Amino acid sequence: MNSTSDDLKQFCSFLVRYNASKTQKLGHKVEGFKEASLSVLMHRRGRFQKHVWHTSMISLAAAGVLTSGVMGGTSIMASSFPGMGDQDPRFIETFDPFASGISLDSIVNINTNESSKPRSEIIEYEVKSGDTMSSIAEKHGVAVNTIKWANNLENINFVKPGQTLKILPVSGVAHTVKSGDNLESVAKKYSVDSQVIITWPFNDIADDFKLTIGQVLIIPDGTPPETKLPVQKPRPQPQYLAQGPSSPVFDAPSGGGFVWPTVSAGISQYFAWYHPGIDIPNPSAPPIVASDGGVVLVAGWPDNYGYGNRVVVDHGNGYQTLYAHMSNIYVSTGQKVTRGQTVGRMGSTGRSTGTHLHFEIRFKGRALNPLAILK
Repeated sequence: MNSTSDDLKQFCSFLVRYNASKTQKLGHKVEGFKEASLSVLMHRRGRFQKHVWHTSMISLAAAGVLTSGVMGGTSIMASSFPGMGDQDPRFIETFDPFASGISLDSIVNINTNESSKPRSEIIEYEVKSGDTMSSIAEKHGVAVNTIKWANNLENINFVKPGQTLKILPVSGVAHTVKSGDNLESVAKKYSVDSQVIITWPFNDIADDFKLTIGQVLIIPDGTPPETKLPVQKPRPQPQYLAQGPSSPVFDAPSGGGFVWPTVSAGISQYFAWYHPGIDIPNPSAPPIVASDGGVVLVAGWPDNYGYGNRVVVDHGNGYQTLYAHMSNIYVSTGQKVTRGQTVGRMGSTGRSTGTHLHFEIRFKGRALNPLAILK
């Protein structure tokens, strides 16, 4: 009798361990599928993302279940990833087919709070006792004015318990497309560059940039027409020399570091979780230069994604820079370049609405804010 009881205990213990192992492997495979899918969707800059995301995750989960008995994988428990139960760290990472070394191990220590979770839709929030507009805005990671505009509030200093507020997923405004609207007119109305609307990954905008009557667009950092906010002064830019594409266009400062890749009157779009770089516009389409010396990894338009003609330069020590939407490319894959050497010319190829440079700095696959690094 004792022998039978011991055997039963051993069997139950084995069954628990077996199920736990399979659950771990399934989770690893599903996260891998999600990472690959998100990479494609993010590079489409919003096209189909909102509609495809939920159905694709269901399909991928089903595929994981069907293959969990025959496929191997590294076991990863949710307890190894603080906060994994209620966040998707892939939204914190930035992906590119040419970025190297991104793995789940590299994001184990990433934590976030509620306000920094990527959110695609407008939600409703019921005001609680003790809430203020400032605390509500901070809780959801948006500006106070964003809540004011979305709810047509006259007095931002007064909210009452039980009141329902619309909360946008990002600071800015929401716009419902009407007859006669187009991308340029909507952008002009809310004082943003049209590329800002395209870049928000949950705006479902066709490749020909036509809008659909009734669709709701999120306009990050947009302001209503009657609102006048202080204008941010552009950061001073280096002076460039008008030279040909075969030679450097300016004398790079000594002492190392990344230098500005082109000349511009300002920045049309800043770094954000959904926009892993900065957009530098200039209708005169000036030359683009390597921000630092290195080896060209990519030169061309190897896919149909939004970057268009691009150059990726590997600078060593885990650093890479990306130059996108160029009209012409003057370097080739495998070529060594020096800091300040011309690599191409500004353009508007790919998913772009005007002549500008989309510029990224990455460290071990993670996008960094170029404005915090550039000289």
